[in-house]
Amino acid sequence: MILDRTLTLPDFARVVRERADVTLSDAARDRIERARAVIERIVDGDAAVYGVNTGFGKFATVRVDRTQLAQLQHNLIVSHAIGVGAPLPEEVVRGMMLLRAQSLALGHSGVRVEVVELLLALLNAGAHPVIPAQGSVGASGDLAPLAHLALALIGEGELQHGGRVQPARAVLAALGLQPLSLQAKEGLALINGTQLMGSMLALGVLDARTLLRTANLAAAMTVEGMRGSHQPFRDDVVRLRPHPGALQVAADVRAHLAGSEIAPSHANCGRVQDAYSLRAVPQVHGATLDVIEHAERVLAVEFASVTDNPLIFPETGEVISGGNFHGQPLALTADALTVAVAELASISERRCEQLLNPALSGLPGFLAPEGGLNSGLMIAQYTAAALVSENKVLAHPASVDSIPTSANQEDHVSMGAHAVRKLRSVLENTGAVLGIELLCGAQALDFQMLLPGTGVQAARERIRAVAPAMPVDRYFKPDLDRVQALVQSGALVQDA
Repeated sequence: MILDRTLTLPDFARVVRERADVTLSDAARDRIERARAVIERIVDGDAAVYGVNTGFGKFATVRVDRTQLAQLQHNLIVSHAIGVGAPLPEEVVRGMMLLRAQSLALGHSGVRVEVVELLLALLNAGAHPVIPAQGSVGASGDLAPLAHLALALIGEGELQHGGRVQPARAVLAALGLQPLSLQAKEGLALINGTQLMGSMLALGVLDARTLLRTANLAAAMTVEGMRGSHQPFRDDVVRLRPHPGALQVAADVRAHLAGSEIAPSHANCGRVQDAYSLRAVPQVHGATLDVIEHAERVLAVEFASVTDNPLIFPETGEVISGGNFHGQPLALTADALTVAVAELASISERRCEQLLNPALSGLPGFLAPEGGLNSGLMIAQYTAAALVSENKVLAHPASVDSIPTSANQEDHVSMGAHAVRKLRSVLENTGAVLGIELLCGAQALDFQMLLPGTGVQAARERIRAVAPAMPVDRYFKPDLDRVQALVQSGALVQDA
């Protein structure tokens, strides 16, 4: 992939998850060099410019001699790399590297081309800085996490490469790469940015899309297992309240239910209405889809943005301090997406109850063929309930919080890093809940004598290939783990 002005979410996925190589376009090189020329003129001049020849944050009024500018940038990185907690997942780090390079390539940051090239060389080599997950307040950029990323470029800190964590300098040498000696403005350009928030939100959006489609499939399977009505999914019904997400979800569910032998068999059963967790699927899942699509629009802007400070304008030679590093757009979006994804788990758990409760389903209690001797999937619902309750705690918005930093210079912060980390946990929990529903749904279909819709049947066969029917109790966790793997990979919906 060639890195230039435009980076799409599919591009992001190809590089971060599929490991496509990235090269810098000639136009991007030219933009970077023109911005760098502005910095060189400032270094040779007498004007005080923040972050170029002054200290940082509260030290913005302290002038630094030109003979110490390289040391200033080195000191910035090593002093700011003070995060804590478990290392970020590899895919999150890859996303940070790509997004940092993309922002620098837009040509308003003032770094040398060599900085971006080394960042991309490490990304392409699969050498990833070890970055602690905690320490960002999401305002003056993700300072601590990005400082740990920048450490690797100067030969400090650690890199994960070839399945091993090693000193960065040793990995650079093994790859034939030289560590950077940072020049004026470069350290600041590397750490003032929203790339931890952006990477985790982008990965979250990709996973939320997969979970949304899986939730639609799980709901269709439950409808068939419960011998529920297909009428609430009719286009003419949903179109009377035509939110875009609801229309799309209803169409997805209809596609899964098409060709059902079960639906005609109970056309005159006398049941008037199904529970909300079945018949309101387009409205509930659809609202989540609308939030996902809003998040995609936010990311499209973010991927095309320069998020460090100060900003360089090569056309005029101006260097302007602003607030582009502030994470509020991402924090609010991540909080909204967290709530939206949590709702997929909430309604899924209620559908599990519909399937497992014999008073509601008309099926054997807890889907156990010989209840009493066997407990069936009784405790699967407990686990789903536990995860849903945990999601409720995690869905509390991080973005309503703020705590001042840097002696009150940075007096309002977004807490966006907290928001995206919580989002990742909620996505994992929701995937597990949907796995439980699919396991229950497949078991419920085993009690039906007729075939479900073609989409449901295809999913049932994939589930049964990894989690065979349950005529008697057994150790169910390996079955659930294998179904969860199908959910996480998107395998159940990749052809749907």
